[in-house]
Amino acid sequence: MKLKNIIVMALILMLISFSVQAADKPSIEGIYKKLPGHDFSFDGKQVEIIEFLNFYCGHCYKFEESIPVIKGNFPKKIKWKTIPLYWGKSVKAVEAFFLAEEAGKGEEMKKALFKATFVDKRDISNINVVEKIGTDMGLGFDFSRRLRAGEKAKAVGEAILKAQSYKVESTPTLIIAGNLKVTSGAAGHGPNAFRDNVISIVKSLFRK
Repeated sequence: MKLKNIIVMALILMLISFSVQAADKPSIEGIYKKLPGHDFSFDGKQVEIIEFLNFYCGHCYKFEESIPVIKGNFPKKIKWKTIPLYWGKSVKAVEAFFLAEEAGKGEEMKKALFKATFVDKRDISNINVVEKIGTDMGLGFDFSRRLRAGEKAKAVGEAILKAQSYKVESTPTLIIAGNLKVTSGAAGHGPNAFRDNVISIVKSLFRK
């Protein structure tokens, strides 16, 4: 009888332990895909969101309007990382972004390249166009020299390899908390649906 009681008590304690763990770990709402081979990473205080984009992607351009809204819902709780991808003919534009990011002007270059493509209808596959964008931003001669020398060609290749590791097949794609893959089409087409889905996911992460 004594051994049986010990076993029963042990089982009860295990169930209580599992219940507490389940209560501590928030359920994640929204539409996403968990990526095998990548660890979930969230410390309860700040979540990293990796944005994969292409400067010729109209959906990426429209999604730009949603990013301040997403960040505004979680002040200082989101670490946003932008990774542009070279698909087709935009290699110098991607190199320019990495150079600008190194100089603390990554966001400014991102917006300038989107504007050049979709508003001004300029050809950002042309190195002269990209060089002029950087000059107008005040990046100077060193930016032009490094752009023409292809100093960020390795970073462009690394970005593609990273996208492949996350199985990124379209843009924009977000990776939230290390292994939650979110695409614009998953929640229904349109920047608002994509935005709202991302907010739902992040909100559920911070819910206690």
